[in-house]
Amino acid sequence: MKLSDFDFDLPEDLIATRPAVPRSSARLLVAEQDRLSDARVSDLTQWLRPGDRLVLNDTRVIPARLSGQRHRLSAQGPVAARIEVTLLEPQADGAWTALLKPLKKIKPGEEIVFGADLRAELVAVIDGQVRLQFNLTGEDFDAALSEAGAMPLPPYIAAKRPADAQDKTDYQTVWAKHAGAVAAPTASLHFDAPLLEALADMGVAFTYVTLHVGAGTFLPVKVEDVTTHKMHAEWGQVSQTAAEEISETRAAGHRVIPVGTTALRLIESAARATGAIAPWEGETDIFIYPGFTFRVADALMTNFHLPKSTLMMLVSALMGQERMRQVYAHAVQERYRFFSYGDASLLFP
Repeated sequence: MKLSDFDFDLPEDLIATRPAVPRSSARLLVAEQDRLSDARVSDLTQWLRPGDRLVLNDTRVIPARLSGQRHRLSAQGPVAARIEVTLLEPQADGAWTALLKPLKKIKPGEEIVFGADLRAELVAVIDGQVRLQFNLTGEDFDAALSEAGAMPLPPYIAAKRPADAQDKTDYQTVWAKHAGAVAAPTASLHFDAPLLEALADMGVAFTYVTLHVGAGTFLPVKVEDVTTHKMHAEWGQVSQTAAEEISETRAAGHRVIPVGTTALRLIESAARATGAIAPWEGETDIFIYPGFTFRVADALMTNFHLPKSTLMMLVSALMGQERMRQVYAHAVQERYRFFSYGDASLLFP
């Protein structure tokens, strides 16, 4: 398997920079093995059945992008430098790993001021990432971050426009609960209260799991032999309740359908040891590409992904490479909107 096997031509103007309003009005391309159907996310009630279980990632995206200043006293007097930070992951000692630029403008031991209440000391630089120690912790930190931070929009959106106040709503699922992600589980952004109510009324069930999506989700694959690619690790949890609900659905002969690749990767991680879903917690670096044996997921709802990305490999593993080439060719031809704020697909293998 070569990286080029997962490439396709994508017109730049199909990259969405704002979501559909209302959320469930986004387009939905339903792919079965023998047909493609153009629909809307609000039409999900026509494609799902009573007894189906949607698996939803309840991670909450933090406003992880910070802009601050480093102040230094030089021979010429006080000097300042603007510093841009993207938080990555909290550490056990309360520090955060982060991306910081420009790195050459700051040294370990110096402080970055992000606002009246929030500042951080640069503790160390390790392999291009930094460790930051903030002046606040717990709820005080969360409140200050909410005030000073911006949503960490994906690079392909951030290159077109800066994050704004609207993104704090748009780039968050309606069921977001556990803070810790620096990227949204984007297929879930299409759901709103009326759609969830309609699905529940027809007998579709919901199970919540948690995977804190990391910035590594946007890292490009740099090896031509995709089987040698090393995935980034992300923390996730499948609770006892979630595992039991999924097991009961499968035992009853109904379908388990993760919403988003993050939910799919998590439930398949939780089934690796025994071949069946079980409670699970930890770091997963599961890499799903053609040849993978799916043990839990019966279908997948997901957005349209980057060419040559690990997510393109994941959907090809589920549907087959040739079928996904057909699906994406149709999506481009029919001008579906791509990536995080774009439209969705519902894939039935």
